[in-house]
Amino acid sequence: MAPISRRRAAAAQPSERLTEFLPYLLSVASNAVSDRIAQQYRARFGLSVNEWRMMAVLGDGGAMTQRDLADRTLLDKVAVNRASKTLVDRGLVARSSHSRDGRSHLLELTATGAQVHDEIMPLARAIEQELFASFTDEERSMLRDVLIRLREQAGGGDAGDG
Repeated sequence: MAPISRRRAAAAQPSERLTEFLPYLLSVASNAVSDRIAQQYRARFGLSVNEWRMMAVLGDGGAMTQRDLADRTLLDKVAVNRASKTLVDRGLVARSSHSRDGRSHLLELTATGAQVHDEIMPLARAIEQELFASFTDEERSMLRDVLIRLREQAGGGDAGDG
């Protein structure tokens, strides 16, 4: 008798197959793209994916709280806290008192952090160009619009402007 997993795969209708399940395809594609870019900033700057995501958001949006970062990156509070501590310890992010909320702090890129951010962005953009070289301008625009709509539909927080 065939193992259960083979029987299930053989019996599965096309719409039931994992490889045709859109959320799965989206997750795998996202991880592949993220890993491709991460190879560059990990090797050159020693940053984890979470650390870079936070730096990218701070680079785009300026100073914000850990809660804001968690909302923007969809990382859990523990991951944001851990990455924040590492970035502060490395001198890439500064932590300061929040003038309107004494219970939280603001995080902001330091001059060194901004310099690292400015060095990584061209690498990320070059990889983006490679990945989307076979896409038309219309396809890239459509994909961007679909991803923004999908995130909004999923209730995934504030995607920001970028």
